[in-house]
Amino acid sequence: MDLELTGKVAWVTGGSGGIGSAVATELAVEGCEVAITGRNRERLEAAAKEISERTGGRVIAAPADTSNRSEVDDAARHIELELGGIEILVNCAGAPGGKAGGPIENVSDELLLEDLNEKYVGYLRCARAATRSMKQRGWGRIIHIGGLSARQSGTYSAGGRNAAITHLSKTLSDELGEFGITSNVVHPAMTRSPWFETWLARESERRGMPAQDVEQALARDYAIRRLVDVTEIAHVVAFLASPKSAGVTGETIGAGGGPHRGVSH
Repeated sequence: MDLELTGKVAWVTGGSGGIGSAVATELAVEGCEVAITGRNRERLEAAAKEISERTGGRVIAAPADTSNRSEVDDAARHIELELGGIEILVNCAGAPGGKAGGPIENVSDELLLEDLNEKYVGYLRCARAATRSMKQRGWGRIIHIGGLSARQSGTYSAGGRNAAITHLSKTLSDELGEFGITSNVVHPAMTRSPWFETWLARESERRGMPAQDVEQALARDYAIRRLVDVTEIAHVVAFLASPKSAGVTGETIGAGGGPHRGVSH
């Protein structure tokens, strides 16, 4: 299927690794010009170069900390200047798994607020900066990477911020639909990525069992009996970023391989 993405300009936050890097790569393969954002300039520029060399597409670095409004606005202006505008925004910046967990007596206010500022408010900042360009074109796509923790109890900041992102996305879809702009959420679950490999090594040591056995135990909790890979998340995002997805907005799509016991309406 031709996703009709050739020549579109995409902005991917959290683009120097994990899901963000996979999304940036997929969009470049589909013909987009891509800007990636992250806090570490050196790492970001290396990632942009690697993705560009791998795909043959134009990929630039636009460094910014999404918890800082002025840096986000500066990054957006840089992308508009270098690539001529922003038509697709993929919000993907945020610490995997969240930082503030329970029990309730030990939850850190500071870490909880830091998580919300970085991911939820950070997503809002990037959407605000990108939509001015989208409105001028009368077309745009916003995709937010959330997490299936929004649909279950658990770590306070992980579930809370991802549930809030769903509300943000629906609000944006209602507000921006008349301008030809859609907004949707993709909820991954535990996903195979460099972050996961690091987590898996720690968990293997903690449990005193081989990493392969830990992963197999996790996989039994998913309908497909394996963990989803970052490239599979990227495929879902690429469709939502395309003109083909015009009828899909304000929706939340679970792409975690079917976690057991989870029910959504």
